[in-house]
Amino acid sequence: MSTHAPVVAPTLQDFEAARQTVADVAIVTPVLHNHFLSTELGVDVYLKAENLQRTGAYKVRGAYNRMTKLTSDERARGVVAASAGNHAQGVALAAAKLGIKATIFMPNGASLPKVNATRGYGAEVVLTGSNFAEALKAAQEYTKESNSVFIAPFDNIDIITGQGTVAMEILEQVPDVQNIIVAIGGGGLAAGVAVATKLEAARQGRKIKVYGVQSEHAAAYPPSLKAGKLVEIHTTPTIADGIAVSKPGRVPFELIQANIDKVVTVSENEIAKALLMLLERAKQVVEPAGAVPVAALLSGAIKPKGTTVAIVSGGNIDPLLMQKVIQHGLAASERYTNISVMLPDRPGQLVRTAEAIAAAGGNVVEVVHTRHGNALQISAVELNISVETGGHEHRVRLMKALKDAGLNPKLNEPRVD
Repeated sequence: MSTHAPVVAPTLQDFEAARQTVADVAIVTPVLHNHFLSTELGVDVYLKAENLQRTGAYKVRGAYNRMTKLTSDERARGVVAASAGNHAQGVALAAAKLGIKATIFMPNGASLPKVNATRGYGAEVVLTGSNFAEALKAAQEYTKESNSVFIAPFDNIDIITGQGTVAMEILEQVPDVQNIIVAIGGGGLAAGVAVATKLEAARQGRKIKVYGVQSEHAAAYPPSLKAGKLVEIHTTPTIADGIAVSKPGRVPFELIQANIDKVVTVSENEIAKALLMLLERAKQVVEPAGAVPVAALLSGAIKPKGTTVAIVSGGNIDPLLMQKVIQHGLAASERYTNISVMLPDRPGQLVRTAEAIAAAGGNVVEVVHTRHGNALQISAVELNISVETGGHEHRVRLMKALKDAGLNPKLNEPRVD
């Protein structure tokens, strides 16, 4: 039996007040009509570009809304937060704007651009622990020792209300919206968006659906919603590290449970393909966690009817990770094909293989030729070839051309490390 009192949801007046508050620090981000998605899905699809927000993500909205409510005594004591990136920058900027000392705990190995950006906003950054959980523990211990105020990333009603201002903007920018799709980690953004949307829809006397999306490697909400209580899961590494949370926040969970229409999950391949599509077709730099709503649309996990807005919640991606994800997205879209071919160790075999690929219109970008390996016979060599292809049909033609040339090619499936 829970000892917590039921969560009191914010009102429309609360969201309007928060909107006026966060206007001091957050910009009204654009909604961008996406022709590619609209054509693919047969409905108008817009992107709410929070990747263009100050600090590169929506997080500054909730952090600022929360911190404006601190008393003068609390402000004098300073604030503490734990984050792998976006919440850190949001708290740091809010603190700078309000003249509050901020200490941010980030795990060792956190993205260097995010660490530098957080420091750039004037916060003291403490790198500790090997993951977010260890950094969070250190932050909570420091909060007690220093008598500071801990700024939670999502499990706080003022944070949630601040994040919900995203929905208030969408409802003005796309007045005929019928579906809003939002990523879920701990649930702060999704809770705020769901509550604000449902309140405004009820006021207008119509229905607007709100869908949540999680990475299938860190999907604590589906089992929690099914059980009707908080369920902690074992997460596995995901490129969408910004939403890799093993247990829902208590406050956002209750609000999501009461207001969201459906929560779906997407795979690593689907996230990578979405990120690549956003880069190529929308010209938007988006982090993997911010791309999951688009991944849900591209994969068919969500098949909306009517005008749809996908919230692109952040754009803070490490360039090295972007390089890996783009390559993976190309492979998942069958535009970058890696093939292994076993050949007899005699002259002319490489030429024979290259001619078959050229005949099929493939462009070889890398070749690895080896005589070593436990699986190789003494008289055999292995060719590992990376080829630019134009999609599924082109890949099929390429494989057929190799087989027609008397070769035995094997596809190497893409993998996310």
